[in-house]
Formats: sequence, C-alpha cells, structure tokens
Amino acid sequence: MATSKSIYTCTECGGTNAKWLGKCPHCGAWNTLTETAAEAQGGAKNRYQALAKSQPVATLSEIEASDYERTPTGQEELDRVLGGGIVAGGVVLIGGDPGIGKSTLLLQAVESLSQTVKVLYVTGEESGAQVAMRSRRLGLAGDKVRVLAEIGLEKILATIEAEEPDFCVIDSIQTLYSEQLSSAPGSVAQVRECAAQLTRTAKARGCAMVLVGHVTKEGALAGPRVLEHIVDTVLYFEGDTHSSFRLVRAIKNRFGAVNEIGVFAMTEKGLKGVANPSAIFLSTHTEPVPGSCVLVTLEGTRPLLVELQALVDSGGVSPRRLSVGLDRDRLAMLLAVLHRHAGVATGDQDVFVNAVGGVRISEPAADLAVLLAIQSSLRGKPLPRGFIAFGEVGLAGEVRPAPRGQERLKEAAKLGFSVAIVPKANAPKKPIDGLTIHAVERVEQAIDVLRGLL
Repeated sequence: MATSKSIYTCTECGGTNAKWLGKCPHCGAWNTLTETAAEAQGGAKNRYQALAKSQPVATLSEIEASDYERTPTGQEELDRVLGGGIVAGGVVLIGGDPGIGKSTLLLQAVESLSQTVKVLYVTGEESGAQVAMRSRRLGLAGDKVRVLAEIGLEKILATIEAEEPDFCVIDSIQTLYSEQLSSAPGSVAQVRECAAQLTRTAKARGCAMVLVGHVTKEGALAGPRVLEHIVDTVLYFEGDTHSSFRLVRAIKNRFGAVNEIGVFAMTEKGLKGVANPSAIFLSTHTEPVPGSCVLVTLEGTRPLLVELQALVDSGGVSPRRLSVGLDRDRLAMLLAVLHRHAGVATGDQDVFVNAVGGVRISEPAADLAVLLAIQSSLRGKPLPRGFIAFGEVGLAGEVRPAPRGQERLKEAAKLGFSVAIVPKANAPKKPIDGLTIHAVERVEQAIDVLRGLL
C-alpha cells in the first residue's frame, strides 16, 4: 500500500522542500516552512495552461492597441482607484483587516452593477442568508444579484460557465479548494491554484472578477506573493475599525495609475464616498494654535490637505523623538538640519510630530511643513490663519521642489488658504488669486520668513 508523502512549503515565497528546515532555502525567511500533503501525480497532466490565449509573434508597432472600455461600479471613489471602472476580463485583488468593510463595499458595487450587467456574488465565508441579511441592512434591493455559497473551485467554475456573469466577486480566495489538490483550503498550493484557475476563466470569458484576500498580522496580503503577480490590480483597504473613515489604496494597476486612494465614510447604510477628503485630515480650531501647520500632499492624482502637529517640550537626559504618520528617522534628520543650517537647537527638547486623521505621509514634500510646525511650537506662537507649506529639505539645507506644485497651490487656494511658503522652483509664474506665496531656496530663509509672519 502506497504511503502518502509530505512536502514543506514556504508561506512567504511558495517554495517547496522535501524536509523541514528552519530557514527557507529559496527566500531565506525563518520558520516559514509548513507541512502539506504532496500533490498526486495522476490527474495533473494538462492542468496548467496559459492565463491568456497564445498568439503568433508580431511586431510591437503593428499590434492594434485600443483603450479599455470601463464599466462604472456606482461607487465614485472605487472607480477613481480602479482608473475609471471595471475592465472586462480584469482581475482585482482586494485585501484588508477583518471587519474593515470589504464585503460591504463589494456588495454595494454588485448591487449597482446588477442594474446594467449580469453579476454573481460567490461567498465562502458566509451563508446566503447572511449575505441577504447584510443586503437588507444596507437597504439594497438585490433583485438582480445572483448569490452562490460555495468553496469548491470546480463547482464555482461550473456555475460561472452556466450563469455567464459579466462581474463576479469571490469572497474570499483563502476559503476555496480544488479537488485536484489534497492540501487544505488556505494553503499556499490551494490559494495559488484557485487564483490561477479563476484568472484563466476571467480572461477567457471576459468576466471582470474581484478576489477578496485575507491579510497577515503585519497587514500584508496572506498567501504566496505570486498571487499579487497573477492579478491585474491590487487594492488595500486601510483604516481604523474604531474610526468611521476608510481608505482604499491601489498598489498595482495594469489599467490605471497606482497610489490612487479612495476615501469612504462608514454609515448605517454602508460605505459612502467622501467628496472632500481634506476636511477629514484638518482639525477645527477656533483660533490658530502653536505647532500646527497644514501640508498639501499628493495621493495619486489627488491633492490632499493634511494638518501636521508638532509638540516641543523640555526633555530629560535623553530627549525623545516620536512621530506618528511620518518616518521617525527622517524626523531626526530634519532636526539636525534645523540646528546646523537655521541655528534652532532642539537637542535638549522632546519632539513629537503627528499627522492628524491617522493618515500616513511617505513623500518627502512634508519636510518643510514639519520644520515650520516644530519652530512654531518651540517659540509658542501659532502660524497665521490660512497658512500652508510644502517642500523637500536636503542635508545641505536646501529646499527642493515638490512634484506638481501648481496643483497643490490651486487646491489650497480653492479651500481658502491665503499664505504659503514653498520652494522657489514651485513658485507660479502667474499669481494665484487670494494666495500670497513666499518662495524660498534654503531652510534659513524659510525660518526667517516664518519669524516675520509670527
């Protein structure tokens, strides 16, 4: 009698090994090899096929290229992240923490799309009654939404072939299993195989498909990294479950721009798009307070106004440097630049910096706003009402331009801001109505201008 063999699969890269090792020989990660049953050799013949139909060799300039037709999902913020809507045959992978609102958003999108195209909602985590209960709670009619509660891949593919939907949601990919593999649902082999089969079906039938993925405790998508390479678009659902606001961020998009964000507010009737997200990240002070500076940052193609707050207080023997929403190492570098080139010493002070609203700022254009907020808090004097700043600061003390500075300034002027300190290269050639612009080239110039305004 033949005995079943085991293999050890890496949860990080998907590599396999005949025996357990502490360190994966493929990617070098530690303690990531998990035991799974070896796949049977029989029945695996001709199981692997190309994701797209094979075509003869052709010259690139002779290949006909046309823009993709997009179908709006009915959620404007989601359409913004997707690049304008769903694309026939496109596969989207969306991940996020449990309870963040993935199923709610997709159920709302399915309801809107069902009015124009055929849709199918496949749930492997809930029963059909639970989906119907959520639909009633959100006030959705659901009269044209087809629902399938199933985790068997072969049955799901057969249903897609019979129903012929134009849009399909798989919630979630970690719950599915294929009968051709003996490993458990959620394993690396099952996730990789199910995703490849579903992607192949979507491409062959021209069906737009959304795969919901679980995330690890670090916030990354669970399963093999090849899952993100197979799909066309990768979206991350971010936000605090205790807050009413959610962000959908595009990490990869073959049909549109990356790093786009959509802002949603969680209400009793589901997720609603936020038309003016800048209002979320700005505090409502009756009077200007020391240590507060507004930054115009870019998230994809959208300029956002974010308030940066700094608190400088007398420290002990070893003063603390703490930042929330910004890179802590960059804060230490900026404090050194402020001391060396502007003569503002904070060596014996505790410095705390926070981005209001829980937003994370990764672009270096926030440097100048951080320094001006620190200077304001150190002197105990608030910045003028309607003040904004942006610009990258180098180690030599220079203030470098930020990309798309004109759009940032126009967005600030539109929201009623009146005073700005910006890099000289970002100063507009024509004056902007209602906005006084101070262009600087170095940090010491910016500090001198700020002292004249305080």
